[in-house]
Amino acid sequence: MAELIQKKLQGEVEKYQQLQKDLSKSMSGRQKLEAQLTENNIVKEELALLDGSNVVFKLLGPVLVKQELGEARATVGKRLDYITAEIDTNPSSETLNDSLSNRGRPLLSYNRSFNGLRQQRQGLLERPDPMAGGKGTGGNEAALGSTVL
Repeated sequence: MAELIQKKLQGEVEKYQQLQKDLSKSMSGRQKLEAQLTENNIVKEELALLDGSNVVFKLLGPVLVKQELGEARATVGKRLDYITAEIDTNPSSETLNDSLSNRGRPLLSYNRSFNGLRQQRQGLLERPDPMAGGKGTGGNEAALGSTVL
């Protein structure tokens, strides 16, 4: 029985660790997306300050290429829409934390069961053998006395 609980406990631990990795990866991706969103909002604000007489350049690799102001605004707007959609589709940290919390409950239950069985086993191993004639048989003196008579 202890082996079964230990296997279940190990399985739950592995699932819990995978959820922790997923949470970490999701948080990292979300932070990156939020940084991009902030940068693009700043670019949008800067482009809003420009008029038609200003020249806008786009960086393509190592080269700056001239771009129309309207085209630049449209590109930034589309990028903002895309980033916002990505943030909305990624599972939130609260969702993953809830999942992690829910996965942790059975883990604690299995751990308690396993520790309880281990303590019971340890108690049985520490109890002296009543047939060896030792003292302190753990309350079995009366039972032994009645069988001897």
